[in-house]
Parts: sequence; structure tokens; C-alpha cells
Amino acid sequence: MGMAGQTLSPEVTAPAPRRITVDEFERMIAANVWPEDERIELIKGELIAMPPINARHAYAVDVLTQAFIRQLAGRVWVSGQNPVRLETGTRPQPDGMLLRPPANRYRAQLPEPADVLLVVEVSDTTLAYDRDVKMPLYAQAGLPEMWLVDLPGERLSVYRHPEAGTYTQLTTYKRGAEVAPEAFPEAVVSVSEVLGEAG
Repeated sequence: MGMAGQTLSPEVTAPAPRRITVDEFERMIAANVWPEDERIELIKGELIAMPPINARHAYAVDVLTQAFIRQLAGRVWVSGQNPVRLETGTRPQPDGMLLRPPANRYRAQLPEPADVLLVVEVSDTTLAYDRDVKMPLYAQAGLPEMWLVDLPGERLSVYRHPEAGTYTQLTTYKRGAEVAPEAFPEAVVSVSEVLGEAG
């Protein structure tokens, strides 16, 4: 009991999540905390287990990767399903990126926002996550362009010109259309080829 019959309330401290940094996450990877084939991203300090990649997803990634390598060899570094460090607690693993050369700089360190010319996400079961969680992170980091391949929706959406943490331009392409990165307008990709055979 406190003075004058008052009850003193003890300090109440609620448990809080313990977020981790990219450096801590990378130490966990180096220590083989997870099986090699487990896909885990670090998003705002939280570990996110990604679903396995199915055949259609893998095919779309391969089509884009091969098209970019064929058309841009020596001018850009094409990175497939590798991580990028966005901020202290965020290390996503997009399906593809076009990175500024020279390539050998990525032997010792992961790419950072200033290195990225284009980031690609291919979505089948993860459309809402890629669009509502990862895309804003890419815009906030200032990545100039993001492609979102929506396999169930049969479309490729191109987001450009990040300002104040959001992309200000959106163009959606369907089968039969062609699209190219803004940085390399000559590197044309067929949306039909990326989506694969209809039906």
C-alpha cells in the first residue's frame, strides 16, 4: 500500500518482438541456421519464409534472365533470385535485377539501392505480398523501376519513378505486348513469352 491508502501500480512492460538486422541475418546464414534450400527473406527486421518456386514461376524468371543476358551482355549485370540490401532490417530476394557494372564488385558485397536499375518480382501465390509489402519497400529505397509479373492475372505491371516512397507511374501489359526497361529501351521482352503458353 502507498501513502494515504493508495495502491502503487508497478511498471508494466509488455513483451516486444526482437527484430534483427541484415548483418545479424547474414551471420545466421553463414552459420547454416536454415537448410540451404529454404527461402527466407528479411523484411523490416522480420524473417519471412517464402513458398517453394513452382515450374511456371521458374520458367518466367528464366525467360526474363535469358532475354536480358542476350540483349545486355557486358552493359549490365543480370542477377537472378539473389538478395539486395535495402536498409538496416530489410534484405529481400527478388526474382531478378539489373545491376550497374562492374560485376566483380558483387563478389564481396550484396547490391544496394544505388546499384539497382530494375527489380523484378514474379508472382503466382505471392501476388498480394509482392505488391503490398515488397513493392513499397522498393519504392521507399528509390529503386527506379519494378516489374511485377502476375502469372494468375496474365499480365506484367511496370512501376516507375519513385517519389516520396511510392511509384508514380504504372503501366500494365497483357499478352501480345512488348516491354523494355526504361534504362535500356532497346532490350525488348515479349510478355507472352514471359507468361508462357496460355491455358
